[in-house]
Amino acid sequence: MREETKKYIKEKLSLVPGKPGSYQMKNKDGVIIYVGKAKNLKNRLKSYFTGTVTGKTAMLVADIADFEYIVTSSELESLILEITLIKKYNPKYNILLKDDKTYPYIELTSSTYPTLKVVRNVNRKKHKSKLFGPYPNVSAARKTVDIINRIYPLRKCDPMKKEVCLYYHIGECLGYCEKEIDPQVLEPMLNEITAFLKGDRSIITRKIKAEMERASASLNFEKALELKKMLDDIEITLRHQKIDLRKNYHCDVFAYYQDKNFLSIQCFFIREGLLFGRHSDITTTLGNVEDEFLEYIIKFYQKNQMLPKQLIVPPTIDRELLAEYLQVKVASPTRGDLRQLLLLATDNAKLQLQEKEETLKRNDEARLQALQDLKDILHTDWVSRIEAFDNSHLFGTFYVGGMVVFEDFLPKKEEYRKFKIDSSVKDDLGAMREVIYRRYYRVLMENLKRPDLIVMDGGENQVRVCKEILEELHLPIRVIGLKKDDHHRTSVLLDENGQVLPLDSKSPLFLFLARIQEEVHRYAISYHRSLKQKGSLASLLDVVPGIGEVRRKELLKKFGSLKKMKEATKEELASVVSKEVAENLYQYLKEW
Repeated sequence: MREETKKYIKEKLSLVPGKPGSYQMKNKDGVIIYVGKAKNLKNRLKSYFTGTVTGKTAMLVADIADFEYIVTSSELESLILEITLIKKYNPKYNILLKDDKTYPYIELTSSTYPTLKVVRNVNRKKHKSKLFGPYPNVSAARKTVDIINRIYPLRKCDPMKKEVCLYYHIGECLGYCEKEIDPQVLEPMLNEITAFLKGDRSIITRKIKAEMERASASLNFEKALELKKMLDDIEITLRHQKIDLRKNYHCDVFAYYQDKNFLSIQCFFIREGLLFGRHSDITTTLGNVEDEFLEYIIKFYQKNQMLPKQLIVPPTIDRELLAEYLQVKVASPTRGDLRQLLLLATDNAKLQLQEKEETLKRNDEARLQALQDLKDILHTDWVSRIEAFDNSHLFGTFYVGGMVVFEDFLPKKEEYRKFKIDSSVKDDLGAMREVIYRRYYRVLMENLKRPDLIVMDGGENQVRVCKEILEELHLPIRVIGLKKDDHHRTSVLLDENGQVLPLDSKSPLFLFLARIQEEVHRYAISYHRSLKQKGSLASLLDVVPGIGEVRRKELLKKFGSLKKMKEATKEELASVVSKEVAENLYQYLKEW
């Protein structure tokens, strides 16, 4: 942080009130990079700029050029405001859920036509259904559904057919499509399935064993062996439910362990007194651990995760605030089974962090060193956002481009972009010229975030083309090129003037730049591979500029096959798409 920035922030800190609220840290471009909340804004903001900070906090403080704050009347209001601003701005330093998926549940519909299936979107409004889970192991959830569907004659088809199918004839469906089923037949079946999904396997295992004995008695050893395998599958899929509390607890137990800048989080999913599974994560923390842990829990349930009847959290967490925000019961037991579970979750969080802490620490230190080396080698005091480009083609034609984005050498995959390239382009430099122009013309017109550095996968020519486009658009962005040797290994780093920059091949900077180069190459080439896998017609329509999902469907509907499309005139193609797109498609069809 520069001296003038330090002086400016010090003066501004003297005016901050000691009231609750939310604060927003900004970088030199005015972009919000961190959002937090505090009971006392003055004390919290001062803590960032006084004393010694390390790791991710040091990176944040080094990036801060300004801050703002909004005073609220209560801590709940400051929490709501904090979460809202994080959703709006997605600041890069705020705590993130590393695992971006939601956990699946098993849904049993208790309607006239009962079905059993695995679902993820549990926030849908269901009138006659029960949800069981979550299942952190999705394969276990699917295996469980498969076993139950084989044992019980539930509805299998979706949408429902108009006449009975094979499932009816083999006894795995009651023929809901044609026959009227007595509710008294369905009720005991649904009750047995519900009991099994709540952890009582006795009814189903008795059924399977009885059927297995009948099969053995009638010398149908093949069926008996199949039933034996089904029993083994039940044992395997339910094996993770090791903790039986003998009480019908229905809760999620959250615990954490913090050391230095790392925060390890564990969650146990307890359903009907059984441990259904767990969720674990390790992230870096910037300041108040309790606040960030609370923020993590809120984000966890915002990702379509169904709230349990109760949350169990450590006593250091503001339970009233969490309960008021999520509208669920929150407790911190001091004795009994749930207290033991909380301690067990804490122990697991600690063990997980001890196992991974050294690797994470080394990686963060390497990134920090690589960033500093990059600044030194470019003679600049700021580099964070990097955009890298590469092209791919099919036998010298049908070029596509790929762009990847890294911030502080961490990938931002949601900002990766693919480019369809005009059919008239027949060489790599022409393809790169089109991609760079289209990307940064859009950046200019839509006032998108600009990179601090562009990385070209190539030597002097690729760097020169990029530089020419940027000069045409009057965009002062630094450019470097990663040149490969005869063995296709990165060997030389070039600046925008084609000059070789000193770089040790064993340094962290070299390794991180090589990782970016590998990622953009993978991303570009995977685009073509995905097109090939879709088949020739789909591949062609996907690669033609100007043809998206809607136009592709319209073309397929009108012509039906590649052969008929190739026989069409420009005018016939233009009856479905615009004249310009028809010209492109006609050219592609001639060369395909």
